[in-house]
Amino acid sequence: MKKIILLLASFSCISLASLAQSFIPAFDRFSGKEVAYIYLEDGSKVEGTIDDLDRKKGLIEEVTILPTGQKKKKTYEPKDIKTMYLPASGYFKLANAMEQSFNAQKWKNNDVNMDIINKGYAYFEKVKVKIKNDTEDLLMQMVNPSFSSKIKVFHDPRAQESMRFGVAGITMAGGDDKSYYVQVGNEVAEKIKKKEYDDEYLRLYKDCPALLAKLKSDHRWTNFDKHLLEYTTSCN
Repeated sequence: MKKIILLLASFSCISLASLAQSFIPAFDRFSGKEVAYIYLEDGSKVEGTIDDLDRKKGLIEEVTILPTGQKKKKTYEPKDIKTMYLPASGYFKLANAMEQSFNAQKWKNNDVNMDIINKGYAYFEKVKVKIKNDTEDLLMQMVNPSFSSKIKVFHDPRAQESMRFGVAGITMAGGDDKSYYVQVGNEVAEKIKKKEYDDEYLRLYKDCPALLAKLKSDHRWTNFDKHLLEYTTSCN
């Protein structure tokens, strides 16, 4: 209880502007008590509680779930899954709920259920990703689900953040990842690093001259989310 009070008190010291991030923070801890929603490639849906997540280098390799009303667990690999919503655990859920309460949700993606995400869920989608010289199908956590109609941004599980802050021994998403996997339209998702953004922003928004002109003098990586939000909502 004391930790929760301390956490809330710490949030009260932070300006609303600092919490109003457009990118949703990525989670690495998930609840085994609340319902998860998994949509399979065969068109079926599985609801239940997560029993286990097997991960390698931050990437999900298997999901074991106990379907609601059943006694036998089921295990799925990324090849079986199209999308899924996993409930964040404890403090991570609280952090997401607080951030999302300040996020403008009028820019909605009809392919993503923002009502579920706003309850403290992480959204994963299977996407073709370029890894060195190969292309792999991976389950990646999307950080811009509400404005992903043109460009999708996925958390890089091995990205280092430029700054994070801890509360009561808990690490919260407070910094800017130094890299993301970015998918433009139906292209293969590729990693974009902080140091590459000076060139990459020209490619990402090449069909929006007005935005490029606006960003010419100031296109800092820390505003990547704001640039992408404006591109998605203002450029045809």
